[in-house]
Amino acid sequence: MKTGKVYLVGAGPGDVGLITVKGMEAIKQADVILYDRLANPKLLEYAPAGCELIYCGKLPDRHVLRQEAINSLLVEKGLQGNVVVRLKGGDPGVFGRVGEEAAALAEHSIPYEMVPGITSGIAAPLYAGIPVTHREFGESFAIITAHDKSKEGQPNLNWASLATGIDTIAFYMGISNLPYISENLIKHGKPADTPVILVRWGTFSRQQTLEGTLENIAEKAKKVNFKNPAITLVGDIVSVRKRLSWFEQKPLFGRQILLARTGTNESPLAKELINQGADVIEFPRWTRTKMPVNAEILDKISSYKNILFTSPESVTEFFGDLLDQRIDIRSITATLFGESTKSVNAIHEKGLLARHLDELNELEHLLVVGDNYKQQQYVQRDFYLTSYKKVDESFLPLIARMLDEAQVNTILLPSSGAVKVFMEEGVDKGFVGKELLEKAQIVCLGDKSKASLQEFSYQADLVPETPSKEGVINCLRK
Repeated sequence: MKTGKVYLVGAGPGDVGLITVKGMEAIKQADVILYDRLANPKLLEYAPAGCELIYCGKLPDRHVLRQEAINSLLVEKGLQGNVVVRLKGGDPGVFGRVGEEAAALAEHSIPYEMVPGITSGIAAPLYAGIPVTHREFGESFAIITAHDKSKEGQPNLNWASLATGIDTIAFYMGISNLPYISENLIKHGKPADTPVILVRWGTFSRQQTLEGTLENIAEKAKKVNFKNPAITLVGDIVSVRKRLSWFEQKPLFGRQILLARTGTNESPLAKELINQGADVIEFPRWTRTKMPVNAEILDKISSYKNILFTSPESVTEFFGDLLDQRIDIRSITATLFGESTKSVNAIHEKGLLARHLDELNELEHLLVVGDNYKQQQYVQRDFYLTSYKKVDESFLPLIARMLDEAQVNTILLPSSGAVKVFMEEGVDKGFVGKELLEKAQIVCLGDKSKASLQEFSYQADLVPETPSKEGVINCLRK
């Protein structure tokens, strides 16, 4: 049997855009991915269909998967001939135990590569507006683990060297040990008024910061119940934040959005929302299976007066079938329609003119092109089934974990179809709690989605002036 290969990959600190190109390439070819809690689950959407996803964090029915068990799994999956990705938050070489995992693989002669990632001790401060080095404030920087195997989990460090020899110090996961850290730094020579900042969930839109000094930061953190995962940055360089804060100034910073998704492709709307500073959880994730060519319908394609495409994917798949069957596109004499703006644009990209569904008045000699989900809505019409779509249940635990850790304050429903999916697959099945619809702001992209939501006895809080990316962003900004 062919031996596989293992990639020990740093996922970066949270923002999916901060993973390296090499790390993303490894994910895209993986047969198996073992991932940590601090690796953004959204990265797993780039894995191939059928990729086995193994969570190495805390599960409801058992404790954290121990390091020895992780090592054994890497060896087992590698020996089976798989391409295996061990996806770790931040950089695998910074408190990531990558050395232990690589040693286990080497012992069994399994090929592996270590792929660096951006570590949170540098990225989280930078997203808070603080470079960890600066010519005016500090040219030395140290990364310290703030908990270890010593007595009571308190780090056994050379405090005198840290206090007097290092300008800027980043402590990882040190919130519970803040009193101990502050006390020892002051005791060994660090001024009590040295600035300190805590950065929780750095690089996410839910990023939280708390500023203070060595003298008062522990008390402040206790007062507001500040928790890990967080970086504690100590040094005069913290003072530059007042001038350099940038991420928290983004228009949609603080928006944690649950976006109902009806398509299988990456959402341009989600991408733009993230660019504007929001966190976006897309629900649900779909799998799509291409259906066989319906030759009977294609043979009479010239007889249809109107053709309605229900999604951008259906446009691509239909015209792909025409090409495969060597059918000249000029044999289509019908007027083309798209059920959404995205569908219309997809037809335009083929070099063909199209109209929106709203302009479709004559239903005689109509062909509808779409997937099985749309077929249920057009049972009385000729239907060209391009693909079979279903909810990818393997991703439901991931989305549940993301919803549990996030504090969703916005629900975005782009279409009437999205409303139906959200209610039937999310709310009715208990996956999305009804209390979330009560406390979150519900945004519908137009009157149709607003009316569809009303059919489920819920009201939209916001409707953008125009059903576009720009319209949504402007609406949320206000």
